[in-house]
Amino acid sequence: MTAKVLDVVGIGNAIVDILSHADEAFLAAHGMSKGTMTLIDAERASALYRAMGPGVESSGGSAGNTIAGLASLGGKGGFIGKVNNDQFGGVFRHDIRAAGVTFETPPSEDGPPTARCLIFVTADAQRTMQTYLGACLELGPEDIDPAVISHAKVTYLEGYLWDPPQAKKAFIKAAEIARKAGRKVALTLSDPFCVDRHRAEFQDLVSRHVDILFANEAEICSLWEVDSFDEALQATRGKCEIAALTRSAKGSLIVTADETQVIDAAPVKHVVDTTGAGDLYAAGFLYGYTNGKNLFDSGRIGAIAAAEIISHFGARPQTPLTELLLAELR
Repeated sequence: MTAKVLDVVGIGNAIVDILSHADEAFLAAHGMSKGTMTLIDAERASALYRAMGPGVESSGGSAGNTIAGLASLGGKGGFIGKVNNDQFGGVFRHDIRAAGVTFETPPSEDGPPTARCLIFVTADAQRTMQTYLGACLELGPEDIDPAVISHAKVTYLEGYLWDPPQAKKAFIKAAEIARKAGRKVALTLSDPFCVDRHRAEFQDLVSRHVDILFANEAEICSLWEVDSFDEALQATRGKCEIAALTRSAKGSLIVTADETQVIDAAPVKHVVDTTGAGDLYAAGFLYGYTNGKNLFDSGRIGAIAAAEIISHFGARPQTPLTELLLAELR
C-alpha cells in the first residue's frame, strides 16, 4: 500500500457478502440465532448457499464497509485485509478500489478461498449472518505496513478479526506503530457474541491501546457484564478517550471523561435492511473526527450515514454520501 496520508486505515475481514431474504422458519430450520453473526466452516457455508433463495453479491466486511463509507463522504481511506487470488477475491478487490479506497494487501496464491458472509434478512429488517472466514485467517503481522499505519490519522480495528491468532498479533503491531507515530487507534466491538468470546482481551485492548471505541447497546453491556445501558455508559467513561455508543432508533451517545453528547437518530422513511448500520455510523463519525468536526457534528454525520444504509438492501451506500451530507447539514 502506498504510504500516503490517509484519514483512516481499516484492518478487517475482507469478505464478499451474499444477501438474501428469509423468513424466521428458515432460520429455525437451519439452527441460526436471529440477529447475530456466527462463524461457520466451508462445508456449512456450501450447504447454506445451496439452501438460500436468490441472493445479491457485494463486497462487505465490517471495516471494509466503514472505509467505503468514509470514501463516499469524501474521506481518504485505506484497507488492509486478506483475500485469495480467486473469483471472490477479484470481486472484493475491484469493489473496494472502485469505491475510492486504497487496497494493496497481496492476495494469497494458495490456501483457503476468499471469505464470504451469507446474510439472511427477515421481514423486520434484522440480519442474521453466517460467516466463513476463509483467507481472512491468513492475515498476519507481515501484512501490516508501518509506513501506512504511521501515515493514517486513525487506524480502525474490526473486532470480528480478533478470532484468528495471527490477526491479534497484527492488531497489536498496528496499534503500537500508531501510538509511536502519535496517531489514534479505534476499535469496533462488532458483535455481542464476539465480545463474549474475547471479553477480557477486549477490556485490556480498550484500556491499553484504544482511543476511540465503537459499540452498540448489546456489545457495550456485554463488555462490562452489566444489565443496563446506563451502567455500561458509566463503566465505559474514562476507559478510552472517546466512546461512540449507538442505540438504533434511540440515536447515539458520544462519551468522554467529562462530557456526553446525545445524538438523535436521523429519520428514515422505511427501514429495509439493518446490515452495515454500525459500520456506516463509524464511517460518518470518523470522517467528521479526522476532518476537524466537533464530537456532536461527527456523531450527526454518523447518524446520517447510518440512516442511508438502512434504507436499502446491502451495506454499501447507494447514494453518494457527500451529496446527502450537503443536503442534510444545510
